Amino acid sequence: MLENQTVLVTGATGQVAFPVARALAGSNRVLALARYGRDGDRERLAAVGAEPVVGDIANGSFEDVPEDVDVVLHFAVAKSGDDDFDADLRMNAEGAGLLMAHCRRARAFVHCSTTGVYRASGGKRIDESAPLADHHRHMLSTYSICKIAAEAVVRTSARQFGLPTTIARLAVPYGDAGGWPWFHLMMMKSGVPIPIHPSGPNTFPLLHEDDYVSQIGALVDLASVPATIVNWAGSEDTTVEEWCRHLGSLTGLEPRFEETGTALEPLLIDTARLQAKAGPTRVHWRDGIRRMVEARNPELLKRQDG
Repeated sequence: MLENQTVLVTGATGQVAFPVARALAGSNRVLALARYGRDGDRERLAAVGAEPVVGDIANGSFEDVPEDVDVVLHFAVAKSGDDDFDADLRMNAEGAGLLMAHCRRARAFVHCSTTGVYRASGGKRIDESAPLADHHRHMLSTYSICKIAAEAVVRTSARQFGLPTTIARLAVPYGDAGGWPWFHLMMMKSGVPIPIHPSGPNTFPLLHEDDYVSQIGALVDLASVPATIVNWAGSEDTTVEEWCRHLGSLTGLEPRFEETGTALEPLLIDTARLQAKAGPTRVHWRDGIRRMVEARNPELLKRQDG
């Protein structure tokens, strides 16, 4: 983990970045950049030792952000879901470039992208050189395209400013704060069928928050000019079908699956590049899923126990 650094974390109020900010705040100065439009977000970050900093990435409003931070962890993302490409490109692509320009003196910039930039490979394992595509078009119409655009801006800015950069393509993060498996649990609770792609098994490697927090130091160390691109995913292959059935075994809820061509196509991710630096992930997905339910919906576990 990082120590004695000034670390700027964007998107720190979100599911993925909050555990990172919380973990780093114990041994670093953590500046948590956000607009803070929701009640309680500022207090929640301050309570774990981070310093809330108000700013607007889309508008390049960084007046309260020091220019001499050591490390930037850029998690902020816009996904409007309503075809607003202008707004989402402004935030995700232009905003990333503006942030890098402001923080050009940093020793490392880590940009959180997504494995949703890849083209489905028909069951072949996807490494960092694989073709890109609009993978999330049916779920979030702007998401994959804006993420690809953001990567292009980040790659250019790394070269322009000589700013060592890592582009980390995140797969399926989950943990006590929730994640995709938790949404599936809520669908199971409500009796809603879970969409799966006909080309299954629907493989998506889960990455528990304990593991992605522990890998932050490795992502920082991988930063380079030109930017290093790395898949950020769990070491175990996991499928939607498997984790939903495991949720069922924990809760007594029965998952119902519905095949549809509009579901996300499976992505079998190669993690060799990150594992060479950080080692394999440690939290087995079955243990992580149980911990998630214990943290968020312990009352559902009681259905099984009694």
